Amino acid sequence: MHPLDVVKTRFQIQRGKTDPTSYKSLGDCFRTIFQREGLLGFYKGIFPPILAETPKRAVKFFTFEQYKKLLGYASLPPGLQPSSFVQARQIIKTDGLGFQGLNKGLTATLGRHGVFNMVYFGFYFNVKSILPVNKDPNLEFLRKFGIGLVSGTIASIINIPFDVAKSRIQGPQPVPGEIKYRTCFKTMATVYKEEGFLALYKGLVPKIMRLGPGGAVMLLVYEYVYAWLQETIDHKESF
Repeated sequence: MHPLDVVKTRFQIQRGKTDPTSYKSLGDCFRTIFQREGLLGFYKGIFPPILAETPKRAVKFFTFEQYKKLLGYASLPPGLQPSSFVQARQIIKTDGLGFQGLNKGLTATLGRHGVFNMVYFGFYFNVKSILPVNKDPNLEFLRKFGIGLVSGTIASIINIPFDVAKSRIQGPQPVPGEIKYRTCFKTMATVYKEEGFLALYKGLVPKIMRLGPGGAVMLLVYEYVYAWLQETIDHKESF
């Protein structure tokens, strides 16, 4: 799924059709990256997600279970910032630990994850409780997968303006040495004013392609592993 994330980010950091590096379409973006950077170009920046995803998912589902008991379906787990040690050290050395350094784009990241998870978990578990359970295991699997797919898709559509803001804040600035994109909502306003409403949805197609099915799979794994663990614990306690 990482190549789709690379393509999504490339779309988000380009500044309209006047940008000389502007991609004409999803296919054009894939072709251009492959021609100019080779196959490895689709895997740039893969190490931070690899290092961050496992603890991030653990925190996400743990906090969801705790919040579900206390607050219903609210969820705002912390957004994990860059985990590539070499890059992190360089950023700290150059710009420090603050909001212009290692934690640059923190507000946009929190907004992105918070909005996504609120819609993602809220939609999935509420709709799942409304739609009748199917006795056929295969059809029940498809029911859960379908709800998860829609959950990931809707959450992606709602939270992508935060994603665009994050990419602009953390990415290269239009003029070297000048910081144009500083805060989350100001960045959204600037993008809207200069590039139009649709610019806030740049990279939406690859994002949905990644987080639609990916979100469904993640929820299914969580559901079945959680059920298996509960069954195992209950079985041991019965002895």
